[in-house]
Amino acid sequence: MRFHQANAPLAEQAGSLTHSPIGSGCEEQAFRDGSSPVQAFELSTLDFERPAQFAVWRDSFAPMLELTGTDNARETFRGQQTLWDLGNLLFAQISTDALGFTSLPGHVRREPLDHWTITLLKSGRIRTDCARRTFSAGPGEVQIHALGRSYAGDVSTSEMLMLFVPRDFSHETSVALSSAELSKLDTGMGHLFSDYLVGLANRLPMLTKAEIPGLITATHAMVLACVSPSADNIAAADEPISTVLLEKARQFVQKRLFDPDLASEAVRRELGISRTRLYNLFEPFGGVMHYIQHRRLLGAHSSLTNPDDQRLILEIAEKHGFSDGAEFSRAFKRAFGYSPSDARRGGKGRLPCPQDRRRHDCPAVGRLGVLLRQLQG
Repeated sequence: MRFHQANAPLAEQAGSLTHSPIGSGCEEQAFRDGSSPVQAFELSTLDFERPAQFAVWRDSFAPMLELTGTDNARETFRGQQTLWDLGNLLFAQISTDALGFTSLPGHVRREPLDHWTITLLKSGRIRTDCARRTFSAGPGEVQIHALGRSYAGDVSTSEMLMLFVPRDFSHETSVALSSAELSKLDTGMGHLFSDYLVGLANRLPMLTKAEIPGLITATHAMVLACVSPSADNIAAADEPISTVLLEKARQFVQKRLFDPDLASEAVRRELGISRTRLYNLFEPFGGVMHYIQHRRLLGAHSSLTNPDDQRLILEIAEKHGFSDGAEFSRAFKRAFGYSPSDARRGGKGRLPCPQDRRRHDCPAVGRLGVLLRQLQG
């Protein structure tokens, strides 16, 4: 996690504090049936000195949003974050003091995350401004955002639940959420989904890891059943077309990820669109080649942190399209903040593969970013 330079002393204080999972805090502890509990992690700004509190909260959300709040460093800023790592999904319970938020294309380019976020407000109000409309939500209402889009807004002192759904979770889910992005679910089925999220938050502390697959299946079914489009959710015809094209592009890139000849022109031909349209489509990701490189780096990271993969770092780099070891090392460090050698040694900042769910070595302030980047892979 990178911090703003002006707040470096505060950031150092924040980054040094690590939290264990909520409850027993022990990976090996099992429930009576022998299954391990679902891991959960928390971050509270009240664990830090008052001048650092808002900086801690802002830096925790930096991979997905730019937060703005009080200018008075002497004021207490209350923020509480609980995260449940569900493998294919990420669930968060958040309470926060009032603040503003912005999702900027430039920010997205630095952290190329494009998950869906389904947010249920339990208390307070949230307002979102996007290119074509402004919408707000109150208690019991659900909003849908895509991290790759540009929007801004503000939230009052609030409590909320957030479900993060990766783009490649399922084609059906992506189509359903595309039809309702940057809007709220103001239907009977939308309210039913609110009840589901509340029930999920109440049940998660009692779930075991063995129950996660069933939970994922149920959540998938609920998204498809409850996310229904409305007239306000339907934007210009270009938006759903772009969504279809992006999904097709993602699938094409993933299939040919190890092809050294994979480039912008190959993607353009596959989609059958102009160069201008291709540029506009991938502008939020920093361009087609930036997107392809990031997917390759995620694949290389997975190999480097896999204890069963004993290939040389240069072999892994070449497999993922990097012919120059120095270039690979620089790109890897820009993406993850540490070197390929550090990743292989399992140093700090490690992004474990799905079979390795330990988070004890991850600073609390950076944990949300770690889990969001894991979903991206």
